[in-house]
Amino acid sequence: MTKVNIKKKNNNVYEIVIKGHSKYDEYGKDIVCASISTMAITTINSILCLEEDTIDYEEKDGLLIIKVLNNTDINNKLIDNLIIQLEELKEMYPKNIEIRNEE
Repeated sequence: MTKVNIKKKNNNVYEIVIKGHSKYDEYGKDIVCASISTMAITTINSILCLEEDTIDYEEKDGLLIIKVLNNTDINNKLIDNLIIQLEELKEMYPKNIEIRNEE
């Protein structure tokens, strides 16, 4: 199962940790993992194209950490969009993705 941990302070996201593999299918055929990766990397690339140096990220096998360095309007909208997409995916595949919010 892929676990998504969303950390907020004062109602602003400051970190998202995406960890693990969804195990929907075998490696290379897992549409849930592929969807999560695509959503997250597209969000990261969009933010970096629009506002450099406002986020930082670390990517390893089975782990992605997104750190929000500056809560700008653009960052907040793109991060919120990522969270909405992940929540919609969770509704479709509840056995493969878990989302936690920490305040």
